[in-house]
Amino acid sequence: MTNKTIADWTSLATKEIKASPDTLTWHTPEGIDVKPLYTKDDIAGIDHLDSLPGFAPFTRGPRATMYAGRPWTIRQYAGFSTAEESNAFYRKALLAGQQGVSVAFDLATHRGYDSDHPRVEGDVGKAGVAIDSVEDMKILFDGIPLEAISVSMTMNGAVIPILANFIVTGEEQGVTRNKLSGTIQNDILKEFMVRNTYIYPPEPSMRIIADIIEYTAKEMPKFNSISISGYHMQEAGATLVQELAFTLADGREYVRAAIAKGLPIDEFAGRLSFFFAIGMNFFMEAAKLRAARLLWTRIMQEFEPKKASSLMLRTHCQTSGVSLAEQDPYNNIVRTAFEAMSAVLGGTQSLHTNSFDEAIALPTEFSARIARNTQLILQHETGVTKVVDPLAGSYYVESLTNDMAEKAWALIEEIERLGGMTKAVDDGLPKRLIEEAATRRQAAVDRAEEVIVGVNKYRLENEEPIDILQIDNSAVRLSQIKRIEQTRRQRDPKRVSETLARLTEVAKTGEGNILEAAVDAARARATVGEISDAMRVVFGDHVATPEVVHGIYGKAYEGDPEMETLSGRLNDYSKASGKPRVLVAKLGQDGHDRGAKVIASAFGDIGFDVVAGPLFQTPDEAADLAIAEKVNVVGMSSLAAGHKTLAPQLVEALKARGAGDIIVVVGGVIPRQDYDFLIEHGVSAVFGPGTNVMDAARAVLDLLEGRLKNS
Repeated sequence: MTNKTIADWTSLATKEIKASPDTLTWHTPEGIDVKPLYTKDDIAGIDHLDSLPGFAPFTRGPRATMYAGRPWTIRQYAGFSTAEESNAFYRKALLAGQQGVSVAFDLATHRGYDSDHPRVEGDVGKAGVAIDSVEDMKILFDGIPLEAISVSMTMNGAVIPILANFIVTGEEQGVTRNKLSGTIQNDILKEFMVRNTYIYPPEPSMRIIADIIEYTAKEMPKFNSISISGYHMQEAGATLVQELAFTLADGREYVRAAIAKGLPIDEFAGRLSFFFAIGMNFFMEAAKLRAARLLWTRIMQEFEPKKASSLMLRTHCQTSGVSLAEQDPYNNIVRTAFEAMSAVLGGTQSLHTNSFDEAIALPTEFSARIARNTQLILQHETGVTKVVDPLAGSYYVESLTNDMAEKAWALIEEIERLGGMTKAVDDGLPKRLIEEAATRRQAAVDRAEEVIVGVNKYRLENEEPIDILQIDNSAVRLSQIKRIEQTRRQRDPKRVSETLARLTEVAKTGEGNILEAAVDAARARATVGEISDAMRVVFGDHVATPEVVHGIYGKAYEGDPEMETLSGRLNDYSKASGKPRVLVAKLGQDGHDRGAKVIASAFGDIGFDVVAGPLFQTPDEAADLAIAEKVNVVGMSSLAAGHKTLAPQLVEALKARGAGDIIVVVGGVIPRQDYDFLIEHGVSAVFGPGTNVMDAARAVLDLLEGRLKNS
């Protein structure tokens, strides 16, 4: 093609773009305007273009040969109610090509409660494996050689007892702690922002992190002491720029905490790891990982490390859970494959691919095999491992990488002006921005401005139910209680008491290392709950105040006839019976509150009077709050499979208090197979994944009007 031809084509394209700038330019939620055409002019002056893989700023990858030398590690994050079932799954997966174990714990464990605690009746064995002591952990890794297999554990709140149990399990398997490899998440700032599986307030939580970094730097040289996670931020609704900026700002804060502990930067920096979500914005996700490495190098240079490895960002990635849809669920296999390819082209070091049924329930063995094989096909059949950084030099990707880095750096600098990430979290800035972004996206999906195939466009008229994994929560809990009782009978009570007292003393005085003291307690067979409580008596519990954003969902529907009709009906109802009042409730230990916050925000904008309930309520506490607030409706949000236990208990608790006229509805990750069960147990309506918020609001108003008509 001649220069004249290129010039003519460019001129024609430019005229077309100028004629329709808004329709051809993509205005992303990150505030980046993506043009339909990129040329070499768009990458002029970008500094990182001259870098090579394995060299700072590592934009093209942390290792010189990347996958051409060694492919990424295939991981499957999983936990199936009991240690026995989880162990069986891990062993099969390892034989089938999985290269490391990633453990998902149940919410009771996350929050530092033993399975026999009354607050966790609906949570034991749901959404992960129940671990109460070393005895459970030994079963979990039975037959899995810990000196050879890398173990990743997603744990933040109860990080001390879980890591202590892992270390003791290694010892009793004959593997000294210096040979243990893997990662503990240990990222508490993210929990305060989005995921909410915290236990203690921010200050003592940061001290726990510093103690873990100190202990592992000295005792566990092959183990990553922290996985600084953006994954749950994106799952909670963060834009990609927010995920990138807040994750790196968290990392900077943790480095400062370790240095304040007296650790030289080069002693621990090489064992820091990161964890990012990979959603459906294919090229931007790849650019995000490249920008993350560039910016982390910039941050770490502030601390003047001597080793080049201290500047490297190494990351695990997981395909998005939020992108999975209940409707037409086999589409999720395609989504996950695209997301996995994006992570690989971005240069991840390890990867988990979600199973297609995870929008509905825990994965089955069938769906987990498809997810794992997605990675095996990527590694062995696509050729992506043959070339280091295949996207290097792309006008679009390089420009996008630069735009992502600039936008994220501006947000990181804003956090610095606030006094750092701990201060920003205390002030609520990250949480507020993420909740605003989540509500904005929900409105875009509800209005079909953002198309989700099979959900808000190209819907199937009839959908066949798929087989799902059902967990008998009661049976799992009884089994766990039996093992706890047996452990307590067989241990030395005096030794347990002494080690727990020592742990409390270390927590109180700051003299000694908390993890070291907890390892002694775990050896004595102190339980996860007992070790957590030994610190609770000193640190206390963190209690968050629920806040709801306003005006964002409603603004998206300004002038919309659908909204005006619904508002008119609400006004008519309010004149007849008072403004309808709704309690949005979170029961059990499920801290995932994106859905609850979006519903509370949207319903408020639509015209309901909304009460946002606190996290971690029991059914009795929610019933008391509903009566005290004089609500008409309780909307229970469930994302962690506790609905079949907790929703009927809530209905009965209201009836027992003479408030059976309060309508109970349930929404969240609920399989259609469970709808009839919930309706039979007094729930008036069920809203599964992908429900349009306007449809939910109309359904709730229908129930209220029906109740008014029949009263």
